[in-house]
Amino acid sequence: MKTMTCEQLGGPCDSPHRGMTADEVIKAQDHHLKETVASGDTTHERALQEMKGRWKNPIKGMGWYRRAKRDFAALPEG
Repeated sequence: MKTMTCEQLGGPCDSPHRGMTADEVIKAQDHHLKETVASGDTTHERALQEMKGRWKNPIKGMGWYRRAKRDFAALPEG
């Protein structure tokens, strides 16, 4: 199990997201952004819009995805 924060994934806070794979952590980040904005927290709006817009530009989106996976792989277990 590894942990990445919202900030490490492009968000504004240090909320931790844990998972066995990078995809699990990314999915947790997506859920966190959606829930946080829905609850009225405007500090996460930009990160949510960036997350939604990543796939409008597939090359840029895949670059972000590869970096997130690489950063996850470099983390220690724990």
